[in-house]
Amino acid sequence: MAKTKFCEGISDISDSYMGFIIDQWGVLHDGEELFPGVEDCLKELKERKKTILILSNSDERAETNKEKLKKMGLGPSLYNAIVTPAEVLWEGFATRKDGVFEKMGNKCYIFGRRGQEEVYKDSGIEIVDDIDKADFVLILGMDYPRKTLMDYESTIRKAIQKRLKAYCQSPDSLSTIGEGLLTGPLLLARRYEDSGGIVHYMGKPHKLIFNYCIQYLQKKDIYPAQTVMLGDTMAHDVIGANASGIDTCLFRSGLHAANFAHCKTPKEMNNALRNLIAVYNNVMPTYLAPELRWGKALPDRKHKKRKQPS
Repeated sequence: MAKTKFCEGISDISDSYMGFIIDQWGVLHDGEELFPGVEDCLKELKERKKTILILSNSDERAETNKEKLKKMGLGPSLYNAIVTPAEVLWEGFATRKDGVFEKMGNKCYIFGRRGQEEVYKDSGIEIVDDIDKADFVLILGMDYPRKTLMDYESTIRKAIQKRLKAYCQSPDSLSTIGEGLLTGPLLLARRYEDSGGIVHYMGKPHKLIFNYCIQYLQKKDIYPAQTVMLGDTMAHDVIGANASGIDTCLFRSGLHAANFAHCKTPKEMNNALRNLIAVYNNVMPTYLAPELRWGKALPDRKHKKRKQPS
């Protein structure tokens, strides 16, 4: 079994890839400020003609995320596109081109809080308040505390009886209320599946959003073997990209920072990584790096595109 390679920075692997898919929250910024070294790293990649996609499980569309990044100091010249579940859904509803959006109908019933539907009002779908009039279901979350899971049971049963397929926007957008009650869309989506319904999940680690990234890159003649995912979570970034045939780089500074906090030697780092991947079905990241930073300076040379294996 191949071992994870330890890297000091992205310069260590930049020659090997033309496409870079980068997680947003926890990798680029903390929600308010960019992390040190991020801007310089992206500048280096763009100077080498790399294609950069920012991939987030945000419940907002790309343009909204673009403005937030701009306020933090990360301009659109440093990446090619932002991909979010909301963006993929909006485009799917508007074009009906992808397989999961074909023959979906037009009338949508939404599980969510008031105002969440605003993102999709100009996508060409008709939002209805009666499940009996719906052609499909969009799961955005629970309207807690006004509603609990029990309040949705009868509507879910009707939807299943009508054989309505459902779309779940962001399967990891969960919140903890009181003694650990999950009020995000995942709880409703699982209940929908348990009742016999079909749910198409849009966010990481599910394949639909990675396929969207792959299709974008293929239009630029970049394929999965020429692409790497840079992220800070095993569950979403590493597992999701790995399942789509994309190499991965896990950052120690993110969600799993505590796992590596006391490591002082490569051996200790390797043991910590082995313990971590054991929790995630032994899916192993291709690379392990401290954080999103450039690292060592590279010789001044032209980076050549790696050929796709025949």
